[in-house]
Amino acid sequence: MSSTTVSELEILVGEMMKGGTALGAAQLTKIADAVGRVFSVRTDEVAILSVTEDGKFLRFRVPEQLQAIGRIPLTSNSSLAVRTARDKRPEIVNHFNIAPHASVFEGVRIKEVRSDPIQKIMSAPIAVDAKVIGVLQVSRKAKTARGARDFSPSDLRQLVSITALVASALPLCEG
Repeated sequence: MSSTTVSELEILVGEMMKGGTALGAAQLTKIADAVGRVFSVRTDEVAILSVTEDGKFLRFRVPEQLQAIGRIPLTSNSSLAVRTARDKRPEIVNHFNIAPHASVFEGVRIKEVRSDPIQKIMSAPIAVDAKVIGVLQVSRKAKTARGARDFSPSDLRQLVSITALVASALPLCEG
């Protein structure tokens, strides 16, 4: 059972939207933290990515530490986030540890202590008027695949419903 419900997340995003001002990294981190609580994962296991203005790349918004690493070309064939954006389709990968993927971002130290690798992941497109503007991902990190609980179809449906909330906030992000 999660300690945060989708309705609590809706209230949080609604409060942020009231001002109509640009949202910074701190607000997006609060959203990621609330998403993490919905799925009982840590904030650093939630990623919010946005499509760049030129429509050629995905860039990390959260975790903030991944912003400096670079952008992911929307032509990439090894990125789950890109596949999610390109195919406009949510997906669960409960064997991410053995799935071919770009692992450069997993090597980035988010906290003082190096985190475990991603074992399980869900990915869903963030869309406005059927146009994908970003991707929301929730992962489970652990030393081994057995150390992380699988995501379920129900979890994926919940993630898709959350993307509608994030879609209202993402266009207001700074930079």
